[in-house]
Amino acid sequence: MLALLPPAIIAALLAVHFTDSRLRDVEAQLRERGQAIIRQLAPASEYGLFVRNPDILQALTDSVKKEMDVILVTVYDVPGEAVVMSGDPKAQRGNLEKPDGVGVGVTEDGDVLQFTAPVYLSETRLEDFPEDAAPQLNGRKPKRISILGWVTVVMSKATMLSRRDELLKNSLLISLLVMAGATLLALRMGLAITRPLQRLVEAVEAIGRGNLDIHVSATSGGEIQTLAQGINSMAASLRSAQENLQEKIDLATQQLSYQATHDTLTGLINRREFEVRIERALQTSHENGATHALCFLDLDQFKIVNDTCGHEAGDNLLRQLAHHLKNKLRDRDTLARVGGDEFALLLENCSLDNAADVARGLLDSIHGFRFSYHGKSFVVGGSIGLVVINRKSESVSLILSQADTACYTAKDLGRNRVYVFQGPEDSSELRHAGTSWVTRINQALEESRFCLHYQPILPLDSGHPDRPRYFEVLLRMEQNNGDMVLPMAFIPAAERYNLMQILDRWVVEAAFADYRRLLEEGVSMHDCIFSINLSGSSLCDEKLSKFLEYQFASYQVPPHRICFEVTETAAITNLTQALGLIQQQKRIGCRFMLDDFGSGLSSFTYLKNLPVDGIKIDGAFVKDMVANSMDCAMVEAINNIGHAMGLITVAEYVEDATILQRLREIKVDYVQGHGVQQPASLEECFGLTRREPLRLSSTI
Repeated sequence: MLALLPPAIIAALLAVHFTDSRLRDVEAQLRERGQAIIRQLAPASEYGLFVRNPDILQALTDSVKKEMDVILVTVYDVPGEAVVMSGDPKAQRGNLEKPDGVGVGVTEDGDVLQFTAPVYLSETRLEDFPEDAAPQLNGRKPKRISILGWVTVVMSKATMLSRRDELLKNSLLISLLVMAGATLLALRMGLAITRPLQRLVEAVEAIGRGNLDIHVSATSGGEIQTLAQGINSMAASLRSAQENLQEKIDLATQQLSYQATHDTLTGLINRREFEVRIERALQTSHENGATHALCFLDLDQFKIVNDTCGHEAGDNLLRQLAHHLKNKLRDRDTLARVGGDEFALLLENCSLDNAADVARGLLDSIHGFRFSYHGKSFVVGGSIGLVVINRKSESVSLILSQADTACYTAKDLGRNRVYVFQGPEDSSELRHAGTSWVTRINQALEESRFCLHYQPILPLDSGHPDRPRYFEVLLRMEQNNGDMVLPMAFIPAAERYNLMQILDRWVVEAAFADYRRLLEEGVSMHDCIFSINLSGSSLCDEKLSKFLEYQFASYQVPPHRICFEVTETAAITNLTQALGLIQQQKRIGCRFMLDDFGSGLSSFTYLKNLPVDGIKIDGAFVKDMVANSMDCAMVEAINNIGHAMGLITVAEYVEDATILQRLREIKVDYVQGHGVQQPASLEECFGLTRREPLRLSSTI
């Protein structure tokens, strides 16, 4: 309709123009005819006026009255008195108005035209007389009588107006017919275009709503047919892609569901799913009195394998042992990996005595298990804590706590044994198991048997020589026989009994003292940064900032040479305190790194709110990234996000050259692990002479 509007306006203007032109022609013709009549009437009236014969004039005016559109004919004498009149006297428009000059006067008054002309007396030419008979005029021209009177003809414009109305009606009718025809033609043409376009629009909208089974009939020609074919092809392609994507989504969902409930290393269910099953077992105990048993298994000598051969060997051991243990159990029993070298076993509908027999059988099976790696053979053992689940059991967390404490009791009582949690009456022995490590930690502090090891965190890209080297500060406990105890052995007890703040402060002061020693002995430290771990407990310590301020001042350590590591879990759990500490220490130049990144559920969300300088990719993803595409994708995603946020990225647990090469392809900034360089003492790392252990009583 918009397309029809300009032609319609043009057609209307043309109709008006042609109608107006035609009306002008009709009026001009009426005027010309009136002037012709009056020019003929004036000479013809000369004789009648001259001889003053009304009959002759009447006959003459009556004959003129018969002309079309003439309604009144009047002959006037010179004074202006009507001599004769033919027609309707009412048509007369006032008195005689003599026109100026000698021509015809035309007066228009409403729906009539009045024509007025003078009646001249014809000249008498003297040439018609003999020269001697001509009157003597004494040299003057003869005097002439020029006007005998006047004639008027009044003509009606009714015929012209009727013609005008007819022309208007005809023009309007023709215009309407033309517009109607054009409209019908335009509608037909428009529908021929808009219907296919509407089908295309509906098809696109249907595709937008997810209906990919749509098909547009390609009956039109030209570009519309091409569009229809294109939409059909697009819908078919999208449908095929959606089907393939849905298959991938279903597969990924299955994988994610499996990974959410299973341990990626051993294939056993993980701690979260295990707690769900304990909850279900506890519910059956409360509802129908069923009895179940829970075993906590902690491997002995496992850390020797890790320290001797690396984490890859430890992972192989865990995989093989998990498979070995699973084959010893009933189908309805649930074996789970709940920690690094910790397993848990749920024995449903099993009495305490039977559960104890099963636990002892497992220990015998573990004792007979031999693990070989690169020509080295290892024997591992285990300690099992056993707790019964019955109507008296209160909650999942309490059951797990009791089993965990019973397991530690079994370890403290000599390892390679089963300890059964008996109830409150056995609390003294359980308390002894829980406090054993507390005593050993305090004794180690008093006897200066804690020491620090350093593991380099090296830049992966040699094209950036200006990148600093990081050294992670690692805590070790030296036993009386000289053996080193790794922190995984005593840190859980330190966390449980609130000793982490003391240990963290000892590590900070010892690391600062070592840094000062390196400076005093002339070791170039311009590109070295010490990376010190802080626990979640220390993040909540309101006095930690004052302590750090005092240590920086005492040892004159440049703050920009210190980086603090906080685990993602600890930072998220204590977000407000962590944010405050980070902001305060960064103001003086310290750096911060988020450790074990990727292990939490909201890593990327919280990362935006923590002003850290770098992230350490969780080693659980790094160590299996070559064999596991999902882990590799996770490492790459974390690295890309870190770089997008301007952070440095560090990959832990780099055990071999294959992982190192893959990390180099991904363009991770730093690497750390046994495949790069193992932890060593300060003297071994920096080539110094060994000194006596530090005594740092100020941290206690």
